[in-house]
Amino acid sequence: MLQEYTKEQLVQQLKEMGIQPQDTLLVHSSMKSLGKVQGGADTVIDALMESVSEGLLLLPTHTWKQMSEEYSLFDPETEPVCVGIIPEVFRKRPGVVRSLHPTHSMAAYGKDAVSYIQGEENRTTPCAPEGCWGRLKERKAKILLIGVTHTRNTYIHSIEESFEVPERFTAEPVLFQVKLPDGDTKRVHMYRHYNAKEPHISETYDKMREGYEKTGAAGNVRLGDAQCILCDAEKLFEVTGKLLQKERNCFIDCGNIPEGWYL
Repeated sequence: MLQEYTKEQLVQQLKEMGIQPQDTLLVHSSMKSLGKVQGGADTVIDALMESVSEGLLLLPTHTWKQMSEEYSLFDPETEPVCVGIIPEVFRKRPGVVRSLHPTHSMAAYGKDAVSYIQGEENRTTPCAPEGCWGRLKERKAKILLIGVTHTRNTYIHSIEESFEVPERFTAEPVLFQVKLPDGDTKRVHMYRHYNAKEPHISETYDKMREGYEKTGAAGNVRLGDAQCILCDAEKLFEVTGKLLQKERNCFIDCGNIPEGWYL
């Protein structure tokens, strides 16, 4: 008989992997990977909220899949996410706020949630270092990948932006309309992720999984039935930065990344 996980069991697992009440925690997730959970996605969210009860909980509420030149109005109150059921349920929770980035929005709950997500309607790239993604390093955040790998680790996009890796964006920005809290709309010109060699840039990021483990930037943990990865945002930036200083386009151009580039 398959185990059915309770909130209390998930909270205990989160505690055992090192999540502290004061942490800033960003979560990428696959609900299916967790196995059977009493109460489904709501229980997972309850466990995450309780585990960082004095900190800040962040979930990506991306819409890059559906937003386009033709479908260009982003309403943060109603636009569904394209990255799974857990962030979709989370964004609707009382007290959760959502940033105004038209393609790579983020939902936040807890300490400094409102101030953390401010200004995203003024960005011009998906994961600007001066925005929500860059702030993960400043906050010494933890990144939990639940049942997914670094191919879903959006923070690495932000690190690449910090080091100005070439050939990561469309040649021209797309014009979006963002609905503001007062009901007005704002015109936002946003570059999209694009590379002629690799249509899905993040699919190359998992080639550093072993390297991140060896340097202590990430480690393997478990939540429910899911094989997970817990990352240290500050260390991830440091290790990835070493790579990019050796070869800025290494994730796409290098088949294997030499240990000497990061150790």
